[in-house]
Amino acid sequence: MATAYERYNLHTSPEKFFIEACDDGADAVLTIDRLSNEMTLTGRKGLPPSTVTRPICGIMGTVRLVAGMYLIVITRKRNVGSFLGHAVWKAVDFDVISYKKTLLHLSEVQTQENKTFLSMINNVLMTDGFYFCTDYDLTHTLQRLANTSPDFHEMSLLERADQRFVWNGNLLRELSAQPEVTPVTWPVCSFSSCHHNDATASPQLHRFALPVVHGFIVMKPCRINGKIFEWILISRRSCFRAGVRYYVRGIDSEGHAANFVETEQIVLYEGARASFIQTRGSIPFYWSQRPNLKYKPKPVITKTTNHMDGFQRHFDSQLLVYGKQTILNLVNQKGSEKPLEQAFAKMVSDMDHAMLNYVAFDFHKECSHMRWDRLQILVDNVAETQEQYSYFMVSPEGKPLAQQSGLFRSNCMDCLDRTNVIQSLLARRSLQSQLQRMGVLNVGQRIEEQAEFEKIYRNAWADNANACAVQYAGTGALKTDFTRTGKRTRWGLLMDGWNSVIRYYKNNFSDGFRQDSIDLFLGNFAVDGSDAPTPLRVQKDWKFFTLPIIMLVAFSMCIICLLMAGDTWTETLAYVLFWGAASAITATIILFNGQDFVDAPKLVHKEKMD
Repeated sequence: MATAYERYNLHTSPEKFFIEACDDGADAVLTIDRLSNEMTLTGRKGLPPSTVTRPICGIMGTVRLVAGMYLIVITRKRNVGSFLGHAVWKAVDFDVISYKKTLLHLSEVQTQENKTFLSMINNVLMTDGFYFCTDYDLTHTLQRLANTSPDFHEMSLLERADQRFVWNGNLLRELSAQPEVTPVTWPVCSFSSCHHNDATASPQLHRFALPVVHGFIVMKPCRINGKIFEWILISRRSCFRAGVRYYVRGIDSEGHAANFVETEQIVLYEGARASFIQTRGSIPFYWSQRPNLKYKPKPVITKTTNHMDGFQRHFDSQLLVYGKQTILNLVNQKGSEKPLEQAFAKMVSDMDHAMLNYVAFDFHKECSHMRWDRLQILVDNVAETQEQYSYFMVSPEGKPLAQQSGLFRSNCMDCLDRTNVIQSLLARRSLQSQLQRMGVLNVGQRIEEQAEFEKIYRNAWADNANACAVQYAGTGALKTDFTRTGKRTRWGLLMDGWNSVIRYYKNNFSDGFRQDSIDLFLGNFAVDGSDAPTPLRVQKDWKFFTLPIIMLVAFSMCIICLLMAGDTWTETLAYVLFWGAASAITATIILFNGQDFVDAPKLVHKEKMD
């Protein structure tokens, strides 16, 4: 396999960037002309003596903003662990460097817009969870990699990566579009096979391209019965229909689901390897749930769209990639979530596919009054199906022992809290069988009885929940007290309440900016190279500024009248009632026009987001 370079030096001159590969035996320098944007490969002999030099950890790519092109580099990384002898890294710090030496060519308005776009890029980069490996493909599961041809393994990381999980794919387009590189068709991979085109690319140039995944990775050496094994959890977040809670729900016209995450649990023991795959993703038809200042906006199913087209595209691709699917729908079967559950069940029935199975489980109803032991009802209900789907396993000699033929696709409303709890229970059941088969667990032993490992397992799955929740909802996950301890606690309920308050604030007053940031980073919105106005210049309606001020003044006057009583109680009451009524009426008007007061995205049209 053609690997990416591991160590680099960035040499900066007024006219060019020189990115020098510093691996042993390497003599390659990627030269970027800061005026023409052209990228070329040279040797170290071409390095000028007078440059500002510093080490970097890798190239995220390039992006065009109002001021022109910017180079994004990884400046600090942290080792997560070793996977089959390959070092896995977490990107910790980044730098966004302008090709232009000054911003004097911009007007004052353009300078401000460029600053806003730059803060959007940094907003995504500062979201925890970017991982990479220079000599192993993190975008594919163990089973997919085991069922590919030798030719596939000879491809560069950039060519063979699963496009769904390459978060800097858009940023690497300038690099892959250079004359040295033939355009690449990304592979479509399934559990059983991978297909790719025969396009060739400059291996030297592609060694500078580092595919980066977003999500969560934990790697833990564990001990049971004196036997040491490696336990790994990898969650890969899809960059298709990526975004934030409320502003990105359902699917797009291509069938990509919001907040789609592929989670792989891996066990390595004395050369034997095993993995178990699950996915999560938003309810896969066209629906929205726009923030409007209410605590829980009502979800709305789009009425003017043919849902079955997108629904079928979604599951056609899922069945091709993963095989059989059992859908675990954990939404409430009453209240505002009920229509979504009913529509989901009907579409599965109308699709009438033998490889598609639907299971509805009203999580909140079944587990009400802290009765979380009732989750075992669902686990037992799908136990036979889980046995049929099996898992992937190979012997120390590389002999295939088992193949995973299907998976569980779980969802709640956000595909975060309830979903993660169920996934951790199903993963434990699979792990129980794998460890017994490997000889780590003795006959009759259960994982739950292994206190040391159980603590590692629970905390890792809770950390996974938090990572996915921060990336989508802006806060840590709910219900992690159960994931960590196996019990629902009052302290956990209090923490859930606190996180819910933070989510409310972010969803209403900062998520529009976060959504714009993701769309810019992933290339869903491209900054025009001309001097044309950007969508950032759209001004808020007068109500946005006037009504909150009126409400604040009225409420303040009401408090002042209470504290500074008039000559008579009737006079005081009259003032309090007047200002109280003014405050209440203004608040009612604001709530009625709630969508005008939230922080909505500016860079993507409403029709695209629905």
